[in-house]
Amino acid sequence: MSDNPPPSGRFLDDEQFRRLAAYGEVEHAEIGRNLFASGDDSYDLFLLRTATVDIVREATAIEPERRVYHGRPGDFLGELSLLTGQHVYLTARVVSAGTIVRIGAATLRRVLAEQVDIADLLIEAFRARRDTIRTAAGNALEIVGRAEDAAARALRTYVAQLLLPHAWFDAMSPAGLALMRSAGLAPADLPAATITGSVLRNATPETVADALGLTYRSDGRQADLVVVGGGPAGLAAAVYAASEGLATVLLDRSGIGGQAAKSSRIENYLGFPQGISGEQLTRLAMVQALKFGVRIFSPCAVASLDLADDRRPAVLLADGSRIESRAVIAATGVHYRRLDIPNWVPFEKGGCIRYAATDLDVRGYEHQPVAVVGGANSAGQAALSLAARGATVDLIVRGTDLGASMSSYLTDRIRMDPRIRLHTGTEVRDLEGDDTLASIVVERSGGGRDRLDCRALFCFIGADPVSDWLTGVVKDENGFVLTDGRLPAGAYAAPLPFQTSAPRVFAVGDLRAGSTKRVATAVGEGASAVSSVHAVLAAG
Repeated sequence: MSDNPPPSGRFLDDEQFRRLAAYGEVEHAEIGRNLFASGDDSYDLFLLRTATVDIVREATAIEPERRVYHGRPGDFLGELSLLTGQHVYLTARVVSAGTIVRIGAATLRRVLAEQVDIADLLIEAFRARRDTIRTAAGNALEIVGRAEDAAARALRTYVAQLLLPHAWFDAMSPAGLALMRSAGLAPADLPAATITGSVLRNATPETVADALGLTYRSDGRQADLVVVGGGPAGLAAAVYAASEGLATVLLDRSGIGGQAAKSSRIENYLGFPQGISGEQLTRLAMVQALKFGVRIFSPCAVASLDLADDRRPAVLLADGSRIESRAVIAATGVHYRRLDIPNWVPFEKGGCIRYAATDLDVRGYEHQPVAVVGGANSAGQAALSLAARGATVDLIVRGTDLGASMSSYLTDRIRMDPRIRLHTGTEVRDLEGDDTLASIVVERSGGGRDRLDCRALFCFIGADPVSDWLTGVVKDENGFVLTDGRLPAGAYAAPLPFQTSAPRVFAVGDLRAGSTKRVATAVGEGASAVSSVHAVLAAG
């Protein structure tokens, strides 16, 4: 066995190695052969019997070739892209001839389903290797832009949510300027990305995903279930459906995690006594979904629903693609509203207005005056996270009772935190500043206005359902989807839990009328809806 373990810190023992090798095909590998190479559409899992292999990140415009990992006999080669379908961004080069065992993608899915102990080891190794090489191989995907630019932040948020190895370069830094020169980039081209030598100008999550092979493409497999929306409800539905044998596709228009991924810390979620960030919870759920064979595509915008065939609803994508399945679970959630005040859009584009409180969003505001607008848990979590980093926080709440829609563990901490100033019965009326936000004007319900120093405004107000794509499905006056007991009495025959007016379409999470806006509730709804899906499919 090797004395150079994979980054997971665990080995396949001899018996596991033999059991796994039985699924594959033995080959001889000569020195210099590339088992896979940067830019390939896909690759296979390789077991190293006697061969030795270097995993290298090929040279970029500003950095030479670099060895990322050295695989020795007894080891295996692969990481999360084996499950996500991402294009190959590293090269595996044989440096000592010997025998290898190749296991293809379809066979690997069988292994994960049939060999529980090996599946656990492989999944943990894949996840740990991705974490390890996110820095070591980051320059396979290089992003350059202005740190305060909203488009650059959206791109960085996307690649972080999908755990994509990348390197970020501030356009004003020496390294960023060097990358721009070598790639022939002008300020008008930002944000930009370089991917294995190709340059994407004015890069977006969509163009990066397309270049990496992460946008939807049919692989010929029929879907039993399409889940639309990658928040907690959608992820839970996908995990439970796939683990129970349904061929499951998960689509999300922007990035995995939904509103929960924007939460800095969730402390009342069962099983995490020390709390967990929305990003961490999302990543764990995504890996779990991949383990059970869920095909995840993001960003992947859904345009509408075709219910012409009662037995096979179809999801129509914005690019014209069509995905038919036996059932659909809608979990597209809600999006925060903008405030209808002057200068909102310019400050939003300039990065001074934010709708999340992830590490990336709050970075740079240490010891700065900021404002958080909203009275629910997400606003409270954001205020506490910013205060913990040394920011002076003005928490603006339109209602007069902070506890009306916020958990008491948060309200207690907010009232005790010396860095947070609470303004109830108050609304934002104006934003002031030139290129960057300098102050906000607030108005109290009893009359009178105040000007508050503010370098960034974090907005968590209201919620509009993302339901326009659900054509042919009954909704309430606000656009929330009606399910089961909320459907018009007598119009539908004994609807199942979470069933909509379309018998094979189900709605869960914040999108659903009457739902409780909590992560645990969303997870429970997503899991429970799968039982209703099984009931419909069993009925034919």
